[in-house]
Amino acid sequence: MPEQALHDWPASRMLAAFARRELSPVEVTQSVLDHIERWEPQLHASYLLRPELALAQARASEARWIRGEPCGTLDGVPVTLKENIATQGDPMPLGTAATELLPASADAPPAARLREAGAVLVCKTTMPDYGMLSSGLSSFHATSRNPWDLSKTPGGSSAGGAAAAAAGYGPLHVGTDIGGSLRLPAGWCGIFSLKPSLGRIPIDPPYTGRCAGPMTRTVADAALLMQVLSRPDARDSMSLPFEAIAWERFDQCGDWLKGLKIGLLQDPGCGLAVDPEVSQAVNHAAQLLAQAGAHIEPMRPFMTPAMLDGMDHAWRMRSHLDLAALKPERRAKVLPYIRHWADSAAHLSGPQTFVAMSQFHVTRLAIVKACAPYDFVISPTSPVVAFAAELPSPTNDPLRPLEHIAFTVPYNMSEQPAASVNCGYTAQGLPIGLQIAGQRFDDLGVLRLARAFEGLRGPQRPWPQPRGAGQAAGRDLTSAR
Repeated sequence: MPEQALHDWPASRMLAAFARRELSPVEVTQSVLDHIERWEPQLHASYLLRPELALAQARASEARWIRGEPCGTLDGVPVTLKENIATQGDPMPLGTAATELLPASADAPPAARLREAGAVLVCKTTMPDYGMLSSGLSSFHATSRNPWDLSKTPGGSSAGGAAAAAAGYGPLHVGTDIGGSLRLPAGWCGIFSLKPSLGRIPIDPPYTGRCAGPMTRTVADAALLMQVLSRPDARDSMSLPFEAIAWERFDQCGDWLKGLKIGLLQDPGCGLAVDPEVSQAVNHAAQLLAQAGAHIEPMRPFMTPAMLDGMDHAWRMRSHLDLAALKPERRAKVLPYIRHWADSAAHLSGPQTFVAMSQFHVTRLAIVKACAPYDFVISPTSPVVAFAAELPSPTNDPLRPLEHIAFTVPYNMSEQPAASVNCGYTAQGLPIGLQIAGQRFDDLGVLRLARAFEGLRGPQRPWPQPRGAGQAAGRDLTSAR
């Protein structure tokens, strides 16, 4: 087999080579930048890609390693950040042309932790307008695409991060999630992502259900990233008390699975019907876990249309008020789909809005009760696979915008950790995500189950490669055959 390209190396391998002085952070960063140059005209996954700035960080890291004085856990490892995670001095458009481009006054907590750890920030990654879509469609960025099939979306709202991870823009990527924005694109791009327990990773600004989390090709790299991101920051008023979790102990022996009680959810109770290929892949994953000694128990649906509609209407009203506060010329720049979605809440009365808001808590209570008997719950990450890149949502209907998030959004409301790990591919070669949810605060347990499943599922297909110059964007399944 050919030697693995540097941009494809896992972070742990890079760090070991840096420590032995067999490899320089400059070599790794240059490899990543060269690979991004080949991919980016097709994927449109990056924002603020500044090669010289990245190389300057890499040279500083190289000097520290030469002195034998690395500054932190990730010194010299390339990383990307979703563009809604502030970096000091940089504008933060939030994916929309409606935003006034002003420099951020400080690093947000995830950015600050990565800098302290010595990571090389290669670029920011793209997102849709205000992060309100599960696609890479944006009025500010070019449309982001899925490396497995350029005609498909990478998902969203952490669109660029998922595409970057699958395409090999280095090993470590950080996104955010308020209803599935880490896990959905992870599932559709075949990567791993963890939405941690609310408050496990400090974030600014905090908001109900909002989390930052790792997006990586492997559970091991996500566990390494959690060591850094979970460190405390007082700016997050919703953060958990710091806990020195042994993230490095994510890889348990095979016997660890024996006796685990795992719920299998194939129907959340509302939303889109599950695609047969998705259902088949998730059932196969359940069979693998059962063969390894876990007890799998089918679950009854725990979501209702009223819950999903209520959360949708509450978010519509929030966005309607936010857009109404914009000057008309700026508001006109927001994607029409999002304007239509938000303005559909204009007729809601105060009591109707209150009832809609109450569904966040109703959902929380239902999910906590349903999950209580189990160590973990597994399900599809999404009922469908990646859809057309030009569509804002699978339904392409602003009045039915959230019917694909019924598996993911419950865990934002219940504050439970939930991950997506690849569990198979469709006949057309598109990845399928398995969601693994744990009890609140058991982030390490979710990583352990995901790592165990990585070992059970067998080798994955080769990661997609950039198409040759001059080829039109479209389905590229050569690496998936």
